[in-house]
Formats: sequence, C-alpha cells, structure tokens
Amino acid sequence: MWDAASVALLKKLWASGHSAAQIATRLGHSRNAVCAKLLRMGLKRGHKPPTAKPKIVSVPKRKSALLAACARPVHKVVSTRKSVVRQPKELTKSQLNAMLAEAVANTARLLR
Repeated sequence: MWDAASVALLKKLWASGHSAAQIATRLGHSRNAVCAKLLRMGLKRGHKPPTAKPKIVSVPKRKSALLAACARPVHKVVSTRKSVVRQPKELTKSQLNAMLAEAVANTARLLR
C-alpha cells in the first residue's frame, strides 16, 4: 500500500508544509491514512497551535474603594424599559367548544 516512492513524497510534502488532506489527494490515499502514516513515522509539525499551552493570567484583585462603591444602593434608574408579561386570555367553555368544532370541520375538509 505504501511504497518507497510515496513515503518519500509524503516526507517531502509534509516538510514543505502541505496539509494531510492535500497530501492525501496527491497520493490517492485518505486523509486518515496519511495521518496514521505520519504518526507511525513520528513526523510532527515544528510548531504547536496557540491553544496548546495557553497562558494563565491571574485576575487583579479589586480595590476596596471599588468594592465599597459597588455595595452602595443605586439612586438612579438605569433602564426605563418595562418588562411586559402577557397573561394568556381565558376562554369560556362555549368559545372552546366553538374552536374545537371549527378545528374538526377544517380537518374533515382536508381529508376529503
């Protein structure tokens, strides 16, 4: 499956920066086959992605003056938007029966 010529071309293309998918289409193999071969050969890229070892930055502690300012009550209203909660309107029994009869009639019309 992997002859010497394709292994040599694989090494050359990998060293020049081609992706595994590009190499796979060029050699006529699947991307997974190329990745497995690279893994068995021990070939890796020369760099790691930036998320491989993220720097952990500590959050600076808040000053006591800021904490005291946050603890004070707010005298000014920030938002004037009123939250509107609509209650579902209540229907009578006769209205519900009329709605049900209309739904049955519409369903019967569709089945004809």
